[in-house]
Amino acid sequence: MLMVRESKIDKSKFGLDPEKMMEAGLHLGHKCSYTHPKMRPYIAGIKNDINIINLEKTIGEFEKTLEFFQKFFLENKIILLVGTKVQVREIVREVAEEWNMPYVNERWIGGILTNFPVIRKRIEYFKDLKEKRDKGELDKYTKKERAKIDKEIDDLERKYKGLENLERLPDAVFVLDMKKDKIAVEEARKKNILVIGIADTNVDPLMADYIIPANDDAVSSVKYILDKIREAVKNNKV
Repeated sequence: MLMVRESKIDKSKFGLDPEKMMEAGLHLGHKCSYTHPKMRPYIAGIKNDINIINLEKTIGEFEKTLEFFQKFFLENKIILLVGTKVQVREIVREVAEEWNMPYVNERWIGGILTNFPVIRKRIEYFKDLKEKRDKGELDKYTKKERAKIDKEIDDLERKYKGLENLERLPDAVFVLDMKKDKIAVEEARKKNILVIGIADTNVDPLMADYIIPANDDAVSSVKYILDKIREAVKNNKV
């Protein structure tokens, strides 16, 4: 049973609809055996050994997060979007490119934040190789040498594609799965960078400054969350 009070939900200024949130699966947490103790205040109950997230609590925290996003975008600050699960990679790329923000959707490379000067040099090297290829400057190499360079470019692209325009450390990091991409969260905290995260029932919500208590596995859940953020940001610019 979902512990949701209609009187409070009706006041959602961002149009957060509990029925649509349920349809998208935001309320479905992990198995009880994986529950993080600090997520218990956000759990309404248990069904078939699965934690059911309290959508009233989700709406309360989500609204704070949406307000944060609106303010951040108006101030033209940089948000690094991180989502490396296979099922959300394309959504992450699409949203980040729409926002003109950096992203990581393949694998978090250790040191992106804590060793940024070195990472930036690798990104510049990658961009330089691509530019030379596009200008035909690599045509002088033998077929074997060219194949080796092309492979290196492909490898670098998988690592740094979404970071090409990240000239400095971001002002915030938005992590779609704080357990899978725990290193990204840890690096952000070490550099005093704000963390926004989807908090499923298996993570410590205190790792983030702003949370959205919700299912971080289902594509429908993640898409609902990102669509609401996109909507809030877009409406705030009108």
